[in-house]
Parts: sequence; structure tokens; C-alpha cells
Amino acid sequence: MRLTGNRFVIIGRAGMDFYPDPPGTRTEEASRFFACLGGSSANIGVAIRRLGGSADLVTCVSDDAIGRFALNELDKYGIGRAHVRSVGGEARNSLAVVESRIEDHQSVIYRNGAADFEMTTADVEAVDYSRYDALITTGTVFAAEPSRSAAFRGFELAKSAGLPLIFDIDYRPYSWPSPRTAAEVYSRAGALCDVIVGNDVEFGFMAGDYAKGLDKARALVADGATLAVYKMGEKGAITITRDAEITTGIFPTTALKPTGAGDSFMGGLVAGLADGLPVREAVLQGSANAAMVVARVGCAPAMPTRAELDDFLQRHADPSAA
Repeated sequence: MRLTGNRFVIIGRAGMDFYPDPPGTRTEEASRFFACLGGSSANIGVAIRRLGGSADLVTCVSDDAIGRFALNELDKYGIGRAHVRSVGGEARNSLAVVESRIEDHQSVIYRNGAADFEMTTADVEAVDYSRYDALITTGTVFAAEPSRSAAFRGFELAKSAGLPLIFDIDYRPYSWPSPRTAAEVYSRAGALCDVIVGNDVEFGFMAGDYAKGLDKARALVADGATLAVYKMGEKGAITITRDAEITTGIFPTTALKPTGAGDSFMGGLVAGLADGLPVREAVLQGSANAAMVVARVGCAPAMPTRAELDDFLQRHADPSAA
């Protein structure tokens, strides 16, 4: 699996993350917070930009101070926002309050009346998909209308333009009306995609049986996907292609927080595929990216540069070699 280039269009959300400061502080005991760009799709975009690619976002943000904060952050990181629309009324940007601690970690997510769910088919139809090499989306976009229909329309248009579809399952139960609806919609989306990335719980959820997640990942490839990455936390990952199954480990790290690993993994993976790395090396690059981010404060600001990631890989042996 190789991409023809490193120009990505990403459908998903941008928001604000609050981190109690200094690291280790519990939210209820905090007197100050550190703010940064949040939202899984925006974070993936930052990871791609830091590794030399380009990323344009398609989403909606609230027409208020928090939405403008997100826009300013996208500009800071060089993420294209020509297709980011501000919406008024009662819609509000997503906000996450996330602790930089492992023990008794707490994350509080505010997604009531989320602005990104206001994305419409008109938003995705305004995109010139011929300018890109792949489309990426995260599962949150499918959780509500009109965003769900818009995302599927984006899939149609991207496929017509010859773009591979890359899907990060990213299941967030609090965003969905019911688990059954989520499983049905995710299975529909996964069946359309070329690359599907998720953890064992997410694939198990899609399968309707947590013991059958790996079978679901295999079935997606058998039914037409090029690549599925079945992540297993500290046990590493199993990457399934049409020709083989590749098992990889994780890089040891001193984690500061449990969040940000998935977004950084995706960014490292697709950057590797765009650079022509073999699948196994691209997966390891994603794993290294994740190991670095969980050891740093924040998610977007924690994303490593190409020089930092290369240095990390040079200093750490392949975790699967043993």
C-alpha cells in the first residue's frame, strides 16, 4: 500500500483542548490551564504537517471566540481551512479537558450541540478532490446528521476522483444515539474504505462481538480494503494486507498521559505510506509517533517534527525484533 503523494484532505472536527497546568494536576484542583488545538481530525492534520505533508480540513466551527481560537490554531500549524465554515446559533465547538497524568486520568469532553455536526453535503461538494492524494476521516463525523450524509457524499466524490479513503474508526459512545446505529454506520463506512485503522475494542464493536474484532479487520480486507491496522495497546498491532499479516510491537516510553496516541499514530502511518515506506515501516513510524506524543503535554503541540521522529527511530531499536 503506497500513496501517490502527501496531500491530504481531512473530514472531521477541530476544537479546543484544556490541560490542567502544571502536568500531573487534577482538574478539580487546577488554578490554571494550558489551551491548544484539539479534535482528532485537526490533530491528524498537525501530525501530517509536522512530517512534511499538506493537510486541508473540511468541517464547521462555532461562530464565537472558541471557534475563532480553533481557526487561529489551524493557521498556526499550516492546516488549510478554506473549507472550514463558521456556524452561528446554538452550535458550539467541541471542548476537551484532559489531564496530563496516567494514574486516575480524567478526560471530560463537551460535545453538546457540536458545531462540526452542522457540516452539510454542500461543504464537501465544494472541495476539489483532484488536488489531493487521499481522503482521511475519523468516525465521529458519522455520529449525527447532517454530518453523516455529508461524509458519505465526500466518500463518493473522493472515490470518483480516484482518491483512496482512509478511515480512523475513533468510536466515541457519547456522540452516538445508540451502539447499534454506530455499528451499522461504521460497517457501512468501513466497507467503502481502502485503509481502516482502529483498536481491538473498536473492531470488536463493529463486529458485534468483542472477541471477533480481528476477524472483522480480516473480513474488511478480504472484501476490498487494501490495509487494516488492528491495534492492541501495549501488545502492539496486527496489520492485515491482501498478501500478509504483519505483527509489530510498541516503542517503550514514559507516558505522561494516555491520550493522543491514535491521532499521532495515524499521522505517522499515512506520512510513511506517502513517503513510499513499506507497510511494516510505516506502521512502526506511526507507533514511534504515538510513543513520543503520549510522553509530552498536549496533542497537537506534542506532534514531533520529521527531525525529531527520525532521531527517535535511530535511537530506538525495532520493538518487534525480539
